Amino acid sequence: MAVDRLLPTQEAEDLIALTREIADKELASRVEEHEHAESYPEGLFAVLGRAGLLGLAYPEEFGGGGQPYEVYLQVLEELAARWAAVAVATSVHTLACHPLYAFGSAEQKERWLPDMLAGRAVGGYSLSEPQAGSDAASLSCKAEPAEGGYRVTGTKAWITHGGRADFYALFARTSPGSRGVSCFLAPGAAEGLSFGKPERKMGLQAVPTTSAHWDGALLDADRLIGAEGQGLEIAFSALDGGRLGIAACATGLAQAALDAAVAYANERSTFGRKIIDHQGLGFLLADMAAAVDSARATYLDAARRRDAGRPFGRQASVAKLIATDAAMKVTTDAVQVLGGYGYTRDFPVERYMREAKIMQIFEGTNQIQRLVISRTLAH
Repeated sequence: MAVDRLLPTQEAEDLIALTREIADKELASRVEEHEHAESYPEGLFAVLGRAGLLGLAYPEEFGGGGQPYEVYLQVLEELAARWAAVAVATSVHTLACHPLYAFGSAEQKERWLPDMLAGRAVGGYSLSEPQAGSDAASLSCKAEPAEGGYRVTGTKAWITHGGRADFYALFARTSPGSRGVSCFLAPGAAEGLSFGKPERKMGLQAVPTTSAHWDGALLDADRLIGAEGQGLEIAFSALDGGRLGIAACATGLAQAALDAAVAYANERSTFGRKIIDHQGLGFLLADMAAAVDSARATYLDAARRRDAGRPFGRQASVAKLIATDAAMKVTTDAVQVLGGYGYTRDFPVERYMREAKIMQIFEGTNQIQRLVISRTLAH
């Protein structure tokens, strides 16, 4: 069922219509094949790039779509309703473009940003390490000065699109302490960079998540984004927008689960009537619908604050927390609505349930979101 959206312009209406057409044709038709086989959808991100869907939130002067964040997020939600792994990778790409756009020099932006926003170069975000997930200040991967640039040594973890991306927003230590982390725009094919085997995940299996091993790889000096020691500021600046991306993905996933459950409840009959007409099940579906609507409202509120130039960090954490918890509950309830069929791979709701779990974990666990929110309440 198409979501009835309140959009700011006719251009945005047309963009959502285009997104739905592409998502139905290119995503919905291929998702089961690739998720089941754990195979990468070759060429798909190029299709999204040519359609202009990989640079929507960035200005047209650099080749972006010039769309408000509230529109970009609703596009992302539509993608997630068909294929969560692709939507998450699209969100991560948008996140990976942020350091260059917000902190890069004019020369750096002119050189690299157009290809990134057109989707000719797809990006990954390389912040986490095996021992440094939520605690980003404890990074140990080093970028040491060398002739012509920096030599990078260490291991990064949990990289969406790892080994497949054309560039990575890389965060590495250039000096001790929390102010000693710097940001680099690293090429995906740097000599001395290798990737581990894709993680064996519960869900989102068509797009790899890997570790990266930097064995003294040389990055040119002009690959440094911003100033040395500015890395954590850059990383956290990007993450607020990234959390909204995940909130939108979670909402799309929950919407897909709700739609599947409602369709089944309208078709299946017990005791002489449709199961949706049994009050116990009808109320469960009503709670699912309320959770999806609430999730959408929270991320749109945060996005509109961002578009208005107002602080939105707290609202981004609220949206990420509410939307991903809602996705976990709605997808679990969708399995319940389908009963035994929901537990089989003949229906997509079991996959939705597996995919929802990670959304409570990445881009800052929901416990971290609660910490962020609580700190805004302290005087």
